[in-house]
Amino acid sequence: LLFLHETGSSNPTGLNSNMDKVQFHTYFSYKDLFGFSILLLTLCTLSSFFPNVLGDPDNFTPANPLSTPPHIKPEWYFLFAYAILRSIPNKLGGVLALLFSILILLIMPIIHTSKQRAMIFRPTTKLLFWTLVANT
Repeated sequence: LLFLHETGSSNPTGLNSNMDKVQFHTYFSYKDLFGFSILLLTLCTLSSFFPNVLGDPDNFTPANPLSTPPHIKPEWYFLFAYAILRSIPNKLGGVLALLFSILILLIMPIIHTSKQRAMIFRPTTKLLFWTLVANT
């Protein structure tokens, strides 16, 4: 695109196309600067004169320190952590139980030294698999 603005396109008529060329840097730079300044002015005006327009109405409900607000939903992948932390009344005990539950997941592959083959290589499992595949 910059090359087209500098040299012009191929002209089959043989006429000089220098009159049709638009300077790339100044035109587009001023256009982008003008758009950015309008956007910045709009956001500054909105945040200065109307600060609560973009806010969430749930942020204005009075807080109850004894219960979690109903609009806050825990993520599914943290449910094990919530269950461990809520099941142990002592804070330190809950944190230690949570750390040990994660540590078990990290240590299990290291301490697994069995020489047995996986279930997929056993004849019974192969038979069950091919029975399932043949039935469908």
